[in-house]
Amino acid sequence: MLGFVPPLPQQPGRPPSAGHMIVCGDDALARRLAVELRYVYGERVTLLLPPGRDANSPETPLTQRGRAAALFGRMSAAMNRAGNGGGTTGGSGDTNAGVEAVRIMEAPEPSDDVLEEAGVDRAAALALVYDDDERNIRAALTARRLNPRLRLVIRLYNRKLGQHLEELLDQAAAVAMPGIDPALLDASTTVLSDADTAAPALAATALTGSSKIIQAEGLLLRAAERPPPRPGETADPGLCTLALLSSTTNDPAGAEGSDSSGDEAPQLLPDESAVAAATGRGTVVLEAVSRADPDRPATRMGGRGAPLAQVFSRRLRWSALGVAAAALALVIASLLTTEDTAIHSTYLTLLDLLGMNDPAEGAPPARQIIQILSGIAGLLLLPLLLAAVLEAFGTLRTASSLRRPPRGLSGHVVLLGLGKIGTRVLVRLRELDIPVVVVEEDPDARGIPLARSMHVPTVIGDVTQEGVLEAAKIRRARALLALTSIDTTNLEAALYARSVKPDLRVALRLYDDEFATAVYRTLRTAHPGALTRSRSVSHLAAPSFAVAMMGRQILGAVPVERKVMLFAALEVAGHPQLEGRTVEQAFRAGAWRVLAIDATPPADRTPDLAALPPYSPDDDAVPPPSGLVWDLHPGYVLRATDRVVIAATRRGLAELLRRQRSVVPRQ
Repeated sequence: MLGFVPPLPQQPGRPPSAGHMIVCGDDALARRLAVELRYVYGERVTLLLPPGRDANSPETPLTQRGRAAALFGRMSAAMNRAGNGGGTTGGSGDTNAGVEAVRIMEAPEPSDDVLEEAGVDRAAALALVYDDDERNIRAALTARRLNPRLRLVIRLYNRKLGQHLEELLDQAAAVAMPGIDPALLDASTTVLSDADTAAPALAATALTGSSKIIQAEGLLLRAAERPPPRPGETADPGLCTLALLSSTTNDPAGAEGSDSSGDEAPQLLPDESAVAAATGRGTVVLEAVSRADPDRPATRMGGRGAPLAQVFSRRLRWSALGVAAAALALVIASLLTTEDTAIHSTYLTLLDLLGMNDPAEGAPPARQIIQILSGIAGLLLLPLLLAAVLEAFGTLRTASSLRRPPRGLSGHVVLLGLGKIGTRVLVRLRELDIPVVVVEEDPDARGIPLARSMHVPTVIGDVTQEGVLEAAKIRRARALLALTSIDTTNLEAALYARSVKPDLRVALRLYDDEFATAVYRTLRTAHPGALTRSRSVSHLAAPSFAVAMMGRQILGAVPVERKVMLFAALEVAGHPQLEGRTVEQAFRAGAWRVLAIDATPPADRTPDLAALPPYSPDDDAVPPPSGLVWDLHPGYVLRATDRVVIAATRRGLAELLRRQRSVVPRQ
């Protein structure tokens, strides 16, 4: 059921009011981001979509405009149900009261005229989330020229190019607005990648325990799912309990909880009484805080360089070992039967092996027998050397080709698809030293060169064809990650893999939420003993893009079933819910929780907490201590100069940012 779909707003002649936000895109991320800004943050939003159908879902009869309207209708109905049920956070009522519906525009390109019609000169922020990096860059340059004060959020896959573009656009803003506040300039341009945002969560689904890692100023926050305690056992809360899993987690016919699941949904940031009363429910706990290592490249599955085992076959290595053993035996026999020294006996034996020594005429019989045996052993050297040369030549010729899965491989992850998302997930899995076998239909896919350089076993073929998953050793795999851009392909691969190995851990990338829920229920019912997860990249990435539109920093997003919990860094100043309150008083169940305080003096703080502190990479260099304090006393009073790391729900973080916007006027 799509729910009530409101009529599309027709406002071609009505200019948008100042302070609105513009979202430009051509896929599900743009629609999801518009929903996030409108229904979570209560912002006025203009959504710019290309005319026609969604290129990622050509089989869908709805156009881009129709799919956006259907999504807004479902979200509006869900918000109305939540409001009627009195489930608002903080009791503030409908946060979207008085905010008009999303204004939808259609244009093939975000040109100057189109952006001016969308009101870019009066907008507060612009998100460019097209799937094409070049189109996003071109539109960003145009928007910065039309409005130097505009906050830009740009979706780019190329990380290095994104860093340079961010510096260029910030510099353009600084030139156009002399004397601008450095804090505002730092939030003026933000470059994000949906692939980088979603990859950690997708990779975590392949790991036992479903651990999630968040990085903050050189420290790693590890959140882990824990099963419900058995009768008589007490659950370990870790450093703190971040969430209670839904009551249907252990029900084979249950589904992953979402915002519309009611009382059965997972509870984010519960208080102690809720945790104590929740019997039979799993938890997500903050398990540990440890120091992060400096960024290191993803490791190769075959090690660095060209090991001997990869150059020469096992049969050739055993043959060479046999010849060496025979030569050693001949040297020992020469020492025992003659009075020569060890060096001279070795020298004579080598000459005999190579056929370079004179016949042992007149020598003792033992010496003559050893010479004959050495000559016979020497005959074995020629085919051995020839085989070594041929195998080495073959190895060099195929060094740039893709590896095939080795025979004894087991406990690996089968990754389907090497597009933008699959490539980032591959890097993440290899950083965790998890063996991977990749299946990709297109030999010229984006991630094929990376898989070749990392020596990752790769199977080229259509996963829907018989024998392709068998070639990837699916029977001995620990998990399947189906991350292609086609929902039906991912589903078909998951169903076939489950028919081969019923207890296989499966994670699917699905675009449509309703379809994902139906798939989850069916797979869960058919295979109750196996872990099944369905994930949407736009659902995982949209909160980070939305918070960047508000000018704030997200450290990471952790999926809790079909909800998302955010980790963010905030300045206490301007937040009445935090400033002047103790850590215990600042905690609001179901909304936000203070996890750490940055004790670094304000002048020495790094603007990006997610980055590692710079220090010399020498072996003797010691990384500087982090300024984050995690073991907070509940009675510590938060001051205006403090910067805190919080865990928050989407609505909780939106409330914090709305309150700050109402307290601090826009300049």
